[in-house]
Amino acid sequence: MNAAFEQLQSYPFQKLTALTSGVTPNPKLKPISLHIGEPKHPTPEFIKRALTENLGGLANYPTTLGAPSLRIAIGAWLQRRYGLRRIDPVTQIIPVNGSREALFAFAQTVVDRTRDAPVVVVPNPFYQIYEGAALLAGAKPEYLNTLAADRFTLDFAQLPDDVWQRTQLVYVCSPGNPTGRVMTLNEWQRLFELSDRYGFVIAADECYSEIYFDEAQPPLGALQAAQQCGRAGYPRLVMFSSLSKRSNVPGMRSGFVAGDAEILKKFLLYRTYQGCAMSPPIHAASTAAWQDEAHVVENRRLYREKFTAFTRILGDVTEIGMPDAAFYIWLDTLGDDTVFTRDLLATQNVSVLPGSYLARDARGVNPGAQFVRIALVASTAECTEAAGRIAAFLRQH
Repeated sequence: MNAAFEQLQSYPFQKLTALTSGVTPNPKLKPISLHIGEPKHPTPEFIKRALTENLGGLANYPTTLGAPSLRIAIGAWLQRRYGLRRIDPVTQIIPVNGSREALFAFAQTVVDRTRDAPVVVVPNPFYQIYEGAALLAGAKPEYLNTLAADRFTLDFAQLPDDVWQRTQLVYVCSPGNPTGRVMTLNEWQRLFELSDRYGFVIAADECYSEIYFDEAQPPLGALQAAQQCGRAGYPRLVMFSSLSKRSNVPGMRSGFVAGDAEILKKFLLYRTYQGCAMSPPIHAASTAAWQDEAHVVENRRLYREKFTAFTRILGDVTEIGMPDAAFYIWLDTLGDDTVFTRDLLATQNVSVLPGSYLARDARGVNPGAQFVRIALVASTAECTEAAGRIAAFLRQH
């Protein structure tokens, strides 16, 4: 067996199950689950209709590169959304079965095991797929702590030159999971400069890019930042996007990667052997989804409604604000996050995720400790009820 499996940690939700195994939730209260970031809004009817009307495609093998119609639809969306002057649907876009699968597979393409002690840099806290992808690609993860005191900015100076010399891949997530923070153009420019100096590839996870609160200020994207910095062709940069959160279709497993054509050429070769091609009915439904924006605007309205109510109620008892984007509240517990999680479940029957489970100890600190991640994915009524219960819990503790 691959010895790297011994380095993999349990997934955060497995840790949560173990943590709460002996807890008896308050039976007088209906359970409210806010620990997992699974969208709960209804899937738009036109997407379901496009899927069912194309079931005949199940009789055909899918192509790894995907249907031209889907790649053209994605390219048109990228140009509308980010103001890109050019993106080639043939060489710079590949449909994938959700960003999770692609984020993992990408490290297997990029990391060169023959080089001495390869490094993959990840933000800390982070989406655990980054770490697992690095380890199973034969690289060592190095963690960039993002701290509340620094407004969760990426401080690249945390890592010494000898680490950057061995870095082959950097994962970034903007809007961030779990903090919701959006990277600034200055941060992108600094990261591009480091990529030019050390030659590493940037994997930009943007699966939360369409969950934001001001229609006039959508989050800055990686390709958009590269264009603004004059980086034609998006050198050493690939962004990852998904329909799961944008269009409420997490079960459809549909997304795409876009960016540097030379890197995507190698990634396409890898995927040809891996065998992860999107089925024709999913192609059709995805094409319809990327061509429509009205349902996404409505989706944002629902999240804005929930976040406004939630932060207003919690704001009476603790310091809390709206994130830049995404659908998480990163709440400071002012104490042990695991104790907070267990006691909240026991007394209020609300489940959240300890922040320490989403981070690793690095340079003497676990930046997730003393925080919990709250996913506002349930209905407005449930999120409002949960806010009241958490506020009551905080008053008592």
